[in-house]
Amino acid sequence: MPDTGYITLLVAVSAAVTWALRALPFVVLAPMRHSTVVRYLSLHMPLGVMVMLALYTVRDVPEAAGRQQLWLVIAVLVTVSLQVWRRHALLSIFVGTGIYVALMSLW
Repeated sequence: MPDTGYITLLVAVSAAVTWALRALPFVVLAPMRHSTVVRYLSLHMPLGVMVMLALYTVRDVPEAAGRQQLWLVIAVLVTVSLQVWRRHALLSIFVGTGIYVALMSLW
């Protein structure tokens, strides 16, 4: 059985490394908060993420059955419409995914 001091040291080192790794992004990004690049990325990154997710999702569409393609098109249209209307990426993703899953499981 390992010594209690050894286990305490291991836990302390693990906690320090975990804390440092979680704090590092904030320390590194603090000087860049007023940067034009960071401001640009914060404005355009959600749209970029949505486009990448959409492309990743529809990459297998030509191989899917006709009905699956229809459900996918409906879900994508709902997701895009909701994003244009509400401008809330998380809501659009969840609703679009829910509609696609519901359509795929019902028919």
